[in-house]
Amino acid sequence: MSKIQLITRDLGSHLNDKIEGAVTVCVLSSFVMKSGVKFIKDALKKAAQNGADIKICTGDYLYITQPDALEELLSIDERVSIRLWKSNGVSFHPKAYLFQSNEHDVLFIGSSNLSNSALNQGIEWNISVSDEKEIFDEALKEFLSIFYSDQTVSLNKETLEEYRAHYYEYQREHPNLVRKWTELEEQELMLPAKKDSSENPEIILEPPVSYGEILPRFAQIEALEELNKTLEEEYNKALVVMATGLGKTYLAGFFAQNFTKILFIAHREEILYQARDSFKRIMPEKQYGIYNGKRKEGGADAIFASIYTLSIKKHLEQFRADEFDLIIVDEFHHAAADSYKRALDYFQPKFLLGITATPDRNDNKDVYALCDGNVAFRLDFLEAINRQWLAPFTYYGVYDDTDYSQITWLGNRYAEEELLQVQLREELAQKILHAWEDKKQTRTLGFCSSIRQADFLSKYFNNHGYHTVSLHSQQTGISRNQAISKLAKGEMDIIFTVDLFNEGVDIPAVDTLLFVRPTESLTVFTQQIGRGLRLHPHKEKCVIIDLIGNYRNADIKLGLFDTQPNEGKSRNIQPTLPGFCEIDLDVNVIDLLKEMIRKRQPRREKLFHDYMDLKRDIGRRPTYLELHLKGAADSPQYRQEFNSYFGFLKWAEELTEREIEIFDRYENWLVEVEKTGMAKSYKMVVLLAMLERGKSNWFKPISSKDVAPFFHHYLMEKEHRKRIDFSDKGAKRLWDYDEKGVSKLIAAMPMTKWSGNSKGLISYEDDVFRLNFDVIKEHEDILFQWTKEICEYRLHFHFERKARSPLSL
Repeated sequence: MSKIQLITRDLGSHLNDKIEGAVTVCVLSSFVMKSGVKFIKDALKKAAQNGADIKICTGDYLYITQPDALEELLSIDERVSIRLWKSNGVSFHPKAYLFQSNEHDVLFIGSSNLSNSALNQGIEWNISVSDEKEIFDEALKEFLSIFYSDQTVSLNKETLEEYRAHYYEYQREHPNLVRKWTELEEQELMLPAKKDSSENPEIILEPPVSYGEILPRFAQIEALEELNKTLEEEYNKALVVMATGLGKTYLAGFFAQNFTKILFIAHREEILYQARDSFKRIMPEKQYGIYNGKRKEGGADAIFASIYTLSIKKHLEQFRADEFDLIIVDEFHHAAADSYKRALDYFQPKFLLGITATPDRNDNKDVYALCDGNVAFRLDFLEAINRQWLAPFTYYGVYDDTDYSQITWLGNRYAEEELLQVQLREELAQKILHAWEDKKQTRTLGFCSSIRQADFLSKYFNNHGYHTVSLHSQQTGISRNQAISKLAKGEMDIIFTVDLFNEGVDIPAVDTLLFVRPTESLTVFTQQIGRGLRLHPHKEKCVIIDLIGNYRNADIKLGLFDTQPNEGKSRNIQPTLPGFCEIDLDVNVIDLLKEMIRKRQPRREKLFHDYMDLKRDIGRRPTYLELHLKGAADSPQYRQEFNSYFGFLKWAEELTEREIEIFDRYENWLVEVEKTGMAKSYKMVVLLAMLERGKSNWFKPISSKDVAPFFHHYLMEKEHRKRIDFSDKGAKRLWDYDEKGVSKLIAAMPMTKWSGNSKGLISYEDDVFRLNFDVIKEHEDILFQWTKEICEYRLHFHFERKARSPLSL
C-alpha cells in the first residue's frame, strides 16, 4: 500500500534506515558537505559491502560543494559511482533520495541537501513517497537522465583535484558567498527550472500493415553473409557499420533468426518500439516484450530494453548473465558510455552484435574494442550513394558572418544564452529564409541549436507565408506524428527541430536539410545528414543548405563528404564526392575555411587538451591503448608530432624526474618501436613474445625457435581476425603448425627485416635476435611497461585498421 509522509526533522535517520536495506541507492543533491557525507557514510559503506547499486550525483554550482566532502565520498567504497554536474553558471538545485529494496520503493524529495544541518538539525521539509510505482519509476528515469548527462563527469582523483583548484579560486574571488548562501538559502534557485527539452520522448508507432514475407535487400544481403561467416568462424562479437537508411534494424532482425533468446538494447524509447515492430514482421511467431521505466516484460523471447533501466543493478539482475543467446546494441557508438558498461560487463551472451551508422563515439572515441575489433561489415553513406542505395546530395555552404570566437565554449558546446544573442536576429533569419527559398526543394528538416531558436525561426517563416512548426518536447499544439505526417504529405514546408531526428526516426520524403546551428559534433552532423538520404519515389537528390561561420569544426566538417580523405596534415576544402553529388560554397565560405585552416589551433595544444580530458575522465594517466580507444584525437597524431607517446608525455610535463631520466636514456628504442614499419603484425608479435619473459628478461637475446610457439598461437586466435596476415604464400605454413617452417618465416621476415632497418639498435645473426643496448636494473620495470604499452597499442591499431579496410570484408 502506498504511503506519503511529511518529514520536517531528522531526515538523516530515515535515510540511514533505508540505505542499509536497499539494493538500489540514488542520491541527487545540489551540494554536498563533509558533515553530511559523514552522517550517512557508514550506512553507505555497509550497503556497498552488501552489493547495493549506489549512485550519487552532486553539482559544482557556486562551488558550495566541499572538496573534502567529495574526497570523503570517494573513500567509502570503489563500487560507489559518483558523478559531478558541471553547471557552467546555470542553477542546479535538486534534492532527492531514491531507494529500492526487495520489498519497497521509496522516494524522498524536498529541501534537504547532503549536509549535517539539513539531515539532522535544520528546519527542512521533505516528502517521503512509498510504493507509488509510477512516480518512483518516473523519478528514477529522471535521475538517470541527469546522472548520465553529458554535463556530468565521473568523480575520481583527477576530477576531484581539478574541482578543488576551481573551488579555492572561486572562494578567493567570492569570500562571503558561502556564508550568504547559507543565510539566504539561494532563494532565486528555488524557482522552478524550465522543462528539459529531452524529457518524455513521444513514442512513435507505425500503423499496422501487412507486409507479407520480409526478405533482406541491398546492403543487408552482404552484411548478413558476413555476419553468418563470423558465426561459422566461431566469433562471439561483431560490429556492423552501416549508413542510416540501409536498414540496420531489419538486418539485426534477420540475423536474430539464428538465436532463441534475444535482448535488444537502445538508449531512446522510440527505438525500442520501432525495433520490436520490425522484428515482429520478420519473426511473428516469437513473443516480444519491452523493458523500460514503465514496462517490465522480461519473460518474452525477444526483449527490447532501455539501457538506462538496465544500468540499475536490480533490473539487470532480473536476468541471468547467460540468459540471452544474442544481445544487440543499437547505435553502438554510445556503447563506450558509462551507462552501458555495467550491462556489457554483466551479460555473457553467445553473441554480441553492435550496429551503428557512426562508430566513432563523441567524434573519435573508439568503440571497436568492445567488439574485439571484429568489424563484420562496413558501408558508410558515401559508398552507399555510389551504389545508388542512398540518394545523392547537393551541398550548399552559405556564409554566416557571426563571430563565434566571441562566444564561450563549454568543452562540448557553445554557451546557449550567448549563442542565442547572435542567433535571434531578424537580419540572420532573413538571410536564412532567402538562402532556403533559393535552394530548397519540397520538404525540409531544419536543425537548430535550441528550442528558442527553433521557435523563433518557425515564427519568422510563418510570418512570411510558409507553413512550419517548431517540434520539441514542449510543443503542445501538434504531436510529432501529426507533424511528420503533414510534412510527408507536403502539407507543411519545414519542421524546425533540435535533436529529435538524430536517431531512430525517418521521413524518407524529406529532400532538403537546413542547418542553422554550428556543428559542434561531427557524429551528430553525420546522423542528421542521414535524415535526408533515404530513397523515395519522388526524390532525385537531397539538398543540404548549411550555414558556415568561424565555429569549431567548420573547417573539418566537409571532410565527412570526402571519398578520398587526406590522412596527412593538410585538408581539402573541396572534397572528392560520390557520384552524382555536388558541392557549392560561397566565395566567402572558401576564404573563411582557408583562413581557419591556416590559423587552426596548434595541433600540439589540441593534443594536450584532448589528453587532459581523457586523464580527467579515467582518473589517471591513460595507457597508450586507452588514449587510442577513448581519446578525442587520432592517436597517430601523437607519434607524428612527438615521435612517440612517451615523447609527448615528457613535453606535457607528465613524467616524473625518474621517468624523464629513463626516457632520455632509451628514447631511440621507444621511437623505434613506435615508428618501425608494419605491413604485417610480425615484428610486434616477436616483441610481445619477448615481453612474455618478464621485466628482467624481455630484452635478452632470443631465437626464432624460441618465438615460434608463441608466434603461432597468437596469430591463430580467431577472435581478432589475425589470420588476415596469412594472405601471402609464405605465411600459409602457419595454418598447420610446423616449428621449423614457422621459425623459418620468423627468421626471414620480422627478425631479418627489423634488424636491417633499426639503425643498429637490433641485430640478427646465427638465429640470435639481439637488442644492442643495456638496460640498467633500476630501469627495468618502467622500460618494460612502456615497451609493452607501445607493442600492445601497435598490434591493436594494426588489426583494427585491417578490419576497417574494405579488402578485409
